[in-house]
Amino acid sequence: MKARRYAAVLAVLALTVVGCSEKAGQSEDGKQDAEGVRTGDGVTAKTIPLGILTDMTGVYASLGKSVTQAQQLWVKQTNAAGGICGRTIELTVRDHGYDPQKAVAAYTELEPKVLGFAQFIGSPFVAAVKQRIDGQDKGLVLPQAWSSSLLGSPYVRVVGATYDIETINAVDFLLAEKRIKKGDKIGHVYFEGDYGENALVGSEYAAKEAGLTIVEQKIKPTDNDMSAQVAALKQAGVKAIVISAGPRQAASLVGVAAAGKFAVPIIGNNSAFAPQLLGTQAGPALTKDYYVAASTLPIGSQEAAPAKLAKEYQAAYPKDGLDNGVVAGYTGAKIYGEVLKKACADKNLTREGIDEALLTLNAFDSGFGLTHDFSDPAVPSTRESLIMKPDKTVPGGLKVVREAQVAKAAESFTFGG
Repeated sequence: MKARRYAAVLAVLALTVVGCSEKAGQSEDGKQDAEGVRTGDGVTAKTIPLGILTDMTGVYASLGKSVTQAQQLWVKQTNAAGGICGRTIELTVRDHGYDPQKAVAAYTELEPKVLGFAQFIGSPFVAAVKQRIDGQDKGLVLPQAWSSSLLGSPYVRVVGATYDIETINAVDFLLAEKRIKKGDKIGHVYFEGDYGENALVGSEYAAKEAGLTIVEQKIKPTDNDMSAQVAALKQAGVKAIVISAGPRQAASLVGVAAAGKFAVPIIGNNSAFAPQLLGTQAGPALTKDYYVAASTLPIGSQEAAPAKLAKEYQAAYPKDGLDNGVVAGYTGAKIYGEVLKKACADKNLTREGIDEALLTLNAFDSGFGLTHDFSDPAVPSTRESLIMKPDKTVPGGLKVVREAQVAKAAESFTFGG
């Protein structure tokens, strides 16, 4: 689908759902249970319903499966321990297959039935309903998306560094390791649309601050062969490459560059890797000089929280492999759980109570490498990123090569500036 047509579809869908759902967010808030806790929006005396809008069959199918199963594991554990506020957590999952029509339709279906959404994959789709969420629905959404366009909403809250910040930190890593220097050109291969273009904002800012030049290569999510992009970047004489795309594109880029003896470091955003790639022809090249920036420790880390999660996830899903979607999903679920506990303590288990509770979560340590601050909706929960490197000997295929930190350029970056 062409980018212009794709954006038009999302715009039409967004206007449609705004116009046909005036009742959204208007369930029976204000009811009180026997303990004096206000409830509403699907909450009953026995259950707290949450929605999951994921991609199990599209571009990010492997990520969506891992994120969803990790959240289902958290729910199972939480309910086994007595639930939250005397209630069990119920997840309702919808697979949108990374299709805009399915994504918006699934949101429209579930929104009146759930308190909020513990997962929503795809920043373009979240953006398509953001006006409705902010204007009338007001249910907390923790997206598996990191575009800066989602900032500023009290109800759509980005967990981790946004793509622009993450990319600034990625470029800083290359500078710190002396892989690039002032005056160099660096390539940036990126998806058209919200994800890639937000990452490009970050690379351009980092380049301006460090005296670098960006050589752009825009691609579509359906583009899987990066031969033309590698040829163009080699011709331009770039000294490093940033990729803001999916795992397939990253594998092709790294593999084609290696085959052409184009030996430059390549670094990707958090969704530009899947451990399954290590079993492909691109595997050896990925382990040589490819890196990934992200806002969580990898699932293969020996730190207590990821090691425990890896063991529990493998026990629950013995036929499935480990990847960082497990950590991302579990982290999102844990944050939602903390918010529910705080809202219960405040005796306000409504959407309004959930939103107020999240603002008090200003130093949440998930155990996965970073502390998150949700007190300001105008900024992401952190500006820090870890840098990881593929390693087929490690569960999940990634090892940390630089601990979480924020680049000076990322500290000074102004969102929307």
